[in-house]
Amino acid sequence: MTTAPTPHTPSGLSGTAATASPTVSPVAGPAPSPAAPGRHLTVAAGQAPDSLSPADCNSSSPVTDVRGEASRPRKKTAARAGADIRGEALLTLARLRLATPLQLKKLLLPHQKSTDNIRLALRNLRRESPSLAGRAHRAQQSYWYCTPAGLAEAAASGELAPTASRTTGKRIAASKTGLREHGLALVDTVIAFHRAEAADHADWRVEVAHPTPAGTLVPDGVVLLAGGDSAFVEIDRTMSYARLVAKLERYDAYRNAPAAGRGNAARPARSHWQETYAGPSLERPFPPVLFVFAPAPRRAAPATREAVFHERARRVASVNHRLTVATTTLPRLTRDGADGRVWRIVGNGRDEERRTLAALPKAR
Repeated sequence: MTTAPTPHTPSGLSGTAATASPTVSPVAGPAPSPAAPGRHLTVAAGQAPDSLSPADCNSSSPVTDVRGEASRPRKKTAARAGADIRGEALLTLARLRLATPLQLKKLLLPHQKSTDNIRLALRNLRRESPSLAGRAHRAQQSYWYCTPAGLAEAAASGELAPTASRTTGKRIAASKTGLREHGLALVDTVIAFHRAEAADHADWRVEVAHPTPAGTLVPDGVVLLAGGDSAFVEIDRTMSYARLVAKLERYDAYRNAPAAGRGNAARPARSHWQETYAGPSLERPFPPVLFVFAPAPRRAAPATREAVFHERARRVASVNHRLTVATTTLPRLTRDGADGRVWRIVGNGRDEERRTLAALPKAR
């Protein structure tokens, strides 16, 4: 990672897209699908709110009937909407690794009442040859992910940030442990930021490796905020406090890593984080580290875990000095929004005071 992340520019393509090429962006996993070079990734330019839903889609959501309208035109409308969002659904799965139909609806079609159009788009992706999306079923819920062919097509569209660590979400979706729930909690966090317009869902990167002298740092997510700064995001459900503090210390090691290279008269040597996040003139401080505590069975409530984490984390020497660390709970984040007064700063000595993202202190 050698360049600062740039804001996502929504595609204006509808029915046309860049021709797929397996050399545009590195993708972990098998080689790109043989069908990819001849296929075009359809990305919606816009979606009318409250589009009509098909009567025969597999969904428990209510279908609104329009008086005097035959069922055939309604089905055609739904099929057209499903085709329009095919590309966005594929790109979102490639970025976030997995999601449920309801989560995708919240991100891509927030004004629609049902998930029918999303489900239709997902089924279309699954029926492609080779299949671009797969699904796993657990407890009467479906979890969707990109196949290797889907990742290849998404990467070849040019809409994804280049990264060598992108993988399919099949293992996560099929997991019987907390791995799947952890991934879904991250998607719920993305939804909260997206709804509040604090960050677009397309400006997230998941589990990108960062080198440090103490070993590799892998944040759960890195987000480019609407204001142009970045933030690291960590989701906690079941991790021990010792491991959480150890990861915080890994961020300190990343922050203090020595500069790479010798630099020159025009440009001094820069560390990895400066090269990646500080911008051309080093005007941006080290990104804040945001912890989101999510519910988990047989674990203390998120608010309790958040409070205990504050007691442990404030003992890390760099916190509230070289590192800005803030926390919230997923229920609070979902209720009040990522732009609300939901963030509690670790080590600020102000007890339970909560601030907005914009009011977080800058790391020194």
